[in-house]
Amino acid sequence: MDRKENIILTLTFNFSVQIVLYCELLETKRKYVISKQLLKSGTSIGANIKEAQNAESKSDFIHKIKIALKELEETEYWLEICKAVDSYPDCDNLIADLLEIRKILAKIISTSKKLSNHS
Repeated sequence: MDRKENIILTLTFNFSVQIVLYCELLETKRKYVISKQLLKSGTSIGANIKEAQNAESKSDFIHKIKIALKELEETEYWLEICKAVDSYPDCDNLIADLLEIRKILAKIISTSKKLSNHS
């Protein structure tokens, strides 16, 4: 599916770009360890959702979306650390974006489970 037609693909792609930029900022401040962890988990959300678009079955689709949700949880953890440490740049916008993505993923999982139960 084209990102222009799929809101979750668009949101997670844009989030990944923002994570890359934030991690580049962290690296200029020599925050390498957090930057590396955050870059991996933050970009993995969208990668897993993109992969889910070509799932082999409804259960495979749900599984991949759940992996994206796990990566989201890890990303939220790293961002909460960044928020808690005064010397780190502001990340409130990233946390707000994550909350929006979480709501959509939860709805996708819920809807997909209902649809697979009716199949």
